[in-house]
Amino acid sequence: MAKQHWKPGTVLYPVPVVMVSCGNMEQNQTNIVTVAWTGTINSDPAMTYISLRPSRYSYDIIKQSKEFVINLVSKKLAFACDYCGVKSGRDLDKFSEMHLTAVKGQKISAPIIYESPINIECQVKDIMPLGTHDMFLAEVVNVSVSEEYLDQNGKFHFNKSNPICYSHGCYYTLGEKLGTFGYSVKKKKTDKKSKNRKK
Repeated sequence: MAKQHWKPGTVLYPVPVVMVSCGNMEQNQTNIVTVAWTGTINSDPAMTYISLRPSRYSYDIIKQSKEFVINLVSKKLAFACDYCGVKSGRDLDKFSEMHLTAVKGQKISAPIIYESPINIECQVKDIMPLGTHDMFLAEVVNVSVSEEYLDQNGKFHFNKSNPICYSHGCYYTLGEKLGTFGYSVKKKKTDKKSKNRKK
């Protein structure tokens, strides 16, 4: 198998695609920006990040307020997610245009997107200029989940919301489940037991 060598680039795909809401509900200032550069960076305290170009309308809003909400995207929200990535909040109200509901966060003044299955409220701890984008490092201060995806035991089933991801300019739903965390080790243990039985 031959390999080609490309110049350095962002080819780590697929990635989560999220709608980041920002602004201040008390001041009637809200916006949504679609972001693919996001992820978990620490578990305790819970830390995350988003990377934005300084030219984006939401950039200055988040830089001033030091708050934002990561709203996870379901299949139902795919159209709105794309719309919020190609239209600017300078020109229109994305909440209104996409018939989305802005609700003030529990711990911050920025709005959550109520229709999103999971809302992650964040407070910015640092801003790192990196080049084309600036990284907003943030601590998670609250998480809201839609009760419709909870089972009778209170376990949250995010997959039932049909989450989507982003890969090379396209949106995709998730495919079949291949296993659970640690299944490779469990399989080996099972194999060893069966071998011992044969002996």
